[in-house]
Amino acid sequence: MKVTNFFAGLGAGLIAGAATAILSTPKSGEEMRTSLKSSGSEWKGSMNELKARINELKESINHLTEESKTQVPEAVDGLKASLQSWQEGTAPAKEHLQLEIKAIQNSIEQLQAAISKDKDEEEKKKDKPTKIDPKKAEDNDDSETA
Repeated sequence: MKVTNFFAGLGAGLIAGAATAILSTPKSGEEMRTSLKSSGSEWKGSMNELKARINELKESINHLTEESKTQVPEAVDGLKASLQSWQEGTAPAKEHLQLEIKAIQNSIEQLQAAISKDKDEEEKKKDKPTKIDPKKAEDNDDSETA
């Protein structure tokens, strides 16, 4: 909402209120004029005070805008510098961790290959028929008959 629209509405409201007060008052003409003058003076004082506050608010907003124009870029530059410094500081640790991860992955792959090889050998042993030594078979037969 524009300030001019606000003041136009305020002025129209004041005029309508004054007209209503004049037409509906039970006071005499002299009392009414005195009352209107004092009310008018009060309204002028209120309006001047309102204008002063609005001007203070505008000045405050302008001041904050100017401060933010300088301080926000400074803060952003400071954050960028801090981020860059942190990235530079953590780069060696990052590289070290990546090497460690690769070494762990290689170890896991080797272990998986070894486990797979062991399983394959066990399956081959199970599938291969066992040779029976005739001497041992005779010894087993003798012990069973005894």
